[in-house]
Amino acid sequence: MRILVTGGAGYIGSVTARTLLDAGHEVVVLDDLRSGHRAAVPEGAAFELGDVADRRLVADVFDRHRVGAVVHFAASSLVGESMERPHAYFANNAVASLRLLEAAHAAGVDRFVLSSTAAVYGTPDRVPIPESAEVRPESVYGASKAMTEQALDWLATTAGLGWCALRYFNAAGATERHGEDHRPETHLLPLVLEVAEGRREKIRIFGDDWPTPDGTPVRDYVHVQDLADAHVRAVEAIRPGTGAAYNVGTGRGASVQEVVDACRAATGRNVPTEVAPRRAGDPAELVADPSRIGAELDWTPRRSELREIVESAWAWRRAHPDGYPPA
Repeated sequence: MRILVTGGAGYIGSVTARTLLDAGHEVVVLDDLRSGHRAAVPEGAAFELGDVADRRLVADVFDRHRVGAVVHFAASSLVGESMERPHAYFANNAVASLRLLEAAHAAGVDRFVLSSTAAVYGTPDRVPIPESAEVRPESVYGASKAMTEQALDWLATTAGLGWCALRYFNAAGATERHGEDHRPETHLLPLVLEVAEGRREKIRIFGDDWPTPDGTPVRDYVHVQDLADAHVRAVEAIRPGTGAAYNVGTGRGASVQEVVDACRAATGRNVPTEVAPRRAGDPAELVADPSRIGAELDWTPRRSELREIVESAWAWRRAHPDGYPPA
């Protein structure tokens, strides 16, 4: 199958593009490189520079490459920023996704995988969170993804689209060739590793009085390669006119303090911390119930023990101290 991977120069997108190639698929990466890296696009994938909201360009990509399916990563993804720039997030996430879907329909493409998020749930009533939990996002980012999921559901009914939305929790870790290189960086694990490297003075822990075993927030961390495997299984399993949303996580959580301790163990270095006030809107615990994707797509996280995640991220950073080279 020839698959268009939007955002395939980004963190999760590049690993998924590589995994699709390894599974025998042909891959076309479409990325505007606003936050991705040309060097992250895997060898063997065709590359198209551009924005998924560019109707003419996207129609031309579908026509020239005879795409059979889409795996859609291209989006803005910072919760705090989404509340400061709501118009940009709705435009870049919801509106651009609708334009991509319109072009896919015109080209006869009936398989679509959306990179979604646990942010569609907001603060959960219970943990682990099942897919049956109410969708009630508390950020513009989460709302923009929920809007796209709703559009996909209607397009299955009205246009015969086959779709899958993967609601993943905290992507982390690295492969030998691909790792996290966000500029600026906002994710916990690479920030802690920056402290270990001496690039950052300390890591701030937002509250140590949460109702969790050690008082720090708990999150579900899943290895980026496990996430990529989930996307491959999803795109291969899709059938026209049907759709589903799946949580992609491990079903167990790790606290901020546990992540810091794991980084100290992996690096053998000191990681100073500072307790800061809680951040508004932060839930105490976010952990997935991944049983549905296990039962229906036979997906199981195989690399997502916290130790392995941290060690893989540290190995990539040691091999790529300045991240990806410039294009």
